[in-house]
Amino acid sequence: MELSTLRVFMTVAAERSFSRAADKLGRTQPAVSLALQRLESELGEKLLDRSARDVVLTDAGRTVLEYARRFQNLELELQDSIVELRDHAAGRLVVGANESTTLYLLSHLQRYRMLYPGIKVQVRRSLSSRIPGDIVDGNLELGVISYEPRDERIRSNVIYTDSLTFVVSSRHRLAGRTEVPLAELSEETFIAHNVLSPYREIVLRVFHENGVRLNMNIEMPTVETIRWMVEQDLGVAFLPRMCVEQEIVENRLVAIRVPEIAVERKIHLIQPSKRALSYAGDAFLKLVIGETGQPSGRPAAAG
Repeated sequence: MELSTLRVFMTVAAERSFSRAADKLGRTQPAVSLALQRLESELGEKLLDRSARDVVLTDAGRTVLEYARRFQNLELELQDSIVELRDHAAGRLVVGANESTTLYLLSHLQRYRMLYPGIKVQVRRSLSSRIPGDIVDGNLELGVISYEPRDERIRSNVIYTDSLTFVVSSRHRLAGRTEVPLAELSEETFIAHNVLSPYREIVLRVFHENGVRLNMNIEMPTVETIRWMVEQDLGVAFLPRMCVEQEIVENRLVAIRVPEIAVERKIHLIQPSKRALSYAGDAFLKLVIGETGQPSGRPAAAG
């Protein structure tokens, strides 16, 4: 059953005449009659009483007319919804990120919500290693990760360049230093993030290559808990600069340069390469790339 045929039926019912309906539809009367005959044949019911001077609906015809009007209303609602999506007045944006990379989204999300308040935004917390696969599978539309995915099904843009920063408490013995060689860190207690990442592997490798002992006696599940423990002078840590920027400004943490470990941390906004983004997703991508100026640049808020 086609909506176009139901529209012909509704016009005949409203005009109570095949000829007047044909004129209104811009079709010939035989074409209108044929369309109604096919509809009756498909439903197995007579919908019109053609014996009277004016067309009269049968009981079945009145039932079909009621449902045809519902279909018409649903079609109009569908068209309105598509227009709202196109105009960013409705829709949904689903982005995957882990605990630390979510921070790089905050300023963009604030701007996005101001521009498109009708769009529902959901940031799903996920292991960074799983986000590319979730995008390929269609479970996420966009993702934010701290490494470049080696997958032709994924396209990425660098939206932020961060760095790993060695931080200690403002009460720590090294707090007055601006730089410390790696060899001096052999007796320190490091508080590590127990989520595997390329940056954790880099730190492990550098300590090993320089023959310096790395005491990772404490491992915590979140950056927030690591940051708090370092503030309490329970240990030291390597953390993304973005995650500790405010604490450094407020002198709750002190950043110290370790020459042997100068690691840039590039944040990638990733998307499917072979699937079009929704209107909501496309608007977010354009906003982020536009705000960063160049895909590899740092946002102005990073300082």
